[in-house]
Amino acid sequence: MRLTAIASVLGCALFGFVATASAADFRGDMSFGGLQRTYLVHAPSGVDRPAGLVINLHGAGSDAAGQAASTNYGAAADALGFVVAYPDGIDQSWADGRGASVPDRQGVDDVGFLTALVDRLVRDYGIPPGRVFATGMSAGGFMATRLACDRADLFSAVAPVAATLGSGVACNPSRPVSMLAFNGTADPVVPFAGGGMVGRGGPSDILAAPALSAHFRDVDRCASAPVEDELPSAGDGTSVRRFSAVGCADGTAVVLLQINGGGHTWPTGNFTLPGAGLTTTATNASLASAQFFAAHGR
Repeated sequence: MRLTAIASVLGCALFGFVATASAADFRGDMSFGGLQRTYLVHAPSGVDRPAGLVINLHGAGSDAAGQAASTNYGAAADALGFVVAYPDGIDQSWADGRGASVPDRQGVDDVGFLTALVDRLVRDYGIPPGRVFATGMSAGGFMATRLACDRADLFSAVAPVAATLGSGVACNPSRPVSMLAFNGTADPVVPFAGGGMVGRGGPSDILAAPALSAHFRDVDRCASAPVEDELPSAGDGTSVRRFSAVGCADGTAVVLLQINGGGHTWPTGNFTLPGAGLTTTATNASLASAQFFAAHGR
C-alpha cells in the first residue's frame, strides 16, 4: 500500500493545479550570527491552519525571488496548503559543507540560520509539529541535504534537485528522514556519477546520486533494494526512472528520480542557465515534492 501511495504521489499530475499563484506575499528579515538575513514567504490564502512549512533554497548565483519565480512553488504550496519560504543566502550561496562557497569559507552558520527561520515561521503561522520540509536547487539542494543530515529532528523530509552531498560532509541523521531526489544523468554541473565538480564558488567532490539515496536507505533502515519503475514519457527527450525504497523505519521513504538525459534544471520549472541541458516535463519537481512532503510528515 505504501509503494502504491508513493507511485500515486510522484507519477500523477494534480488536477486543477495551475501556475497562477503569486510568488511571495511577504519579505522578512532577521539578524543571525552577526549578519542581517532576508527571506520571502508565500502563505496559502483562506487556510486557517497550514498543512506544513517548506523551505525552498535557491542555487548559487540566484536569490529568493529567482527561486520563487523559477520553481513556481507557490502554486504547489497553495494546492497542498503549505507555507513556503525562500531564504536568501550570503553571497547568493550556502554553507552546505563542501567548502566551495564564500559562506562556507567564512564559517557562516546556515544550518543555524535556517533553524532559527523555521522556529520563527512555525510560531508565526502555527505550523503543526513534524510538518517542516526543505527543498532546493543545486547549491540549495546540497544545503537541503545537509539539513537532513544535521537537523533530522526538525526536518521530516527533504527533496534536493540537481544536487547530492559533499563527499566529505558527515551525514549521521539523528532519526529517520524521508528523501525525494531529482538528478539528471546529463547534468553538466553536478555529475550524476559523483566525483569532482566545479560550481560558482569553486571545485568540490560529491557523492553520486545513487550513493546518496543508498545512504539514506541505510539511515532509514529500509527493508530491501528499491523497486524500479518508469514514469510516462513526455516526449521531451528525457525519460524518468524511479527507484522507490519500501519498508523504511517510521513510515519514511527514499525515492530517487533518475532523469535520463536530464540536465542541470528544475523539472517542469523555469530555471535557465546556458548549457544547462534538457528540462524534463515527465515530472514536476515543485508539485511532486509538495505531494511527497504531504505524505511524509511526522
